[in-house]
Amino acid sequence: MKITIKLSGHILFPAMDTLPQIKDYATVIRELVKKGDHVSVVVGGGAPARYYIQLARREGADEATCDHIGITIANLNAKIFSQALGDVACPFVPMDFDELEKAKVSGKVIVMGGLQPGQSTNAVACILAEKMRSELLINTTTVDGVYSSDPKRDQDARRLETVTVGELSKILASMGVKAGEYALLDPVALRIIQRSRITTKIIDGRDPLNILRACTGEKIGTTIIS
Repeated sequence: MKITIKLSGHILFPAMDTLPQIKDYATVIRELVKKGDHVSVVVGGGAPARYYIQLARREGADEATCDHIGITIANLNAKIFSQALGDVACPFVPMDFDELEKAKVSGKVIVMGGLQPGQSTNAVACILAEKMRSELLINTTTVDGVYSSDPKRDQDARRLETVTVGELSKILASMGVKAGEYALLDPVALRIIQRSRITTKIIDGRDPLNILRACTGEKIGTTIIS
């Protein structure tokens, strides 16, 4: 199976004062490769990106500049994760589509970070899934799926087993999309999922084994229906 996995920076790089615990996630990716799956990975910016974006805003940086900073950090995170993967990983992190084409020739796991301003790493994952013709896109988060409303604010919020792109757009409509603060999926990501009809699962990535469960068809998280 061709699979693209978005590894949330909130999970891999949750704090600035602790070393990231990425070994278990690298082990999961290597296990999928060993089974014969063709895997691509996008890594988010996490706490390091939020820290430097906040610092830049304080000094008067505009949102485009903040996006560039987030992209740079996400690419550094991607390089670190590719090192954790070892010899199954492509030896470089593609920074644009031309480099992505060169990476595809390697036949190894492509690990990416950010691409361009105004685009979350979730959108990058959707673009990568489309370019790689992935049959499954897994988006890891710090929650166990998509809820009907914000569960932190609404005690009646319920987790949805499936959700359409339209329904998800409405749920996310009231949430901001500032650099480093994208909620689950931004509008660009949703449009790509819809046009490519990529089977997309939103799962709790705090347990790396949930990635394997999602790949084997176990009912977990929320599936987006395009």
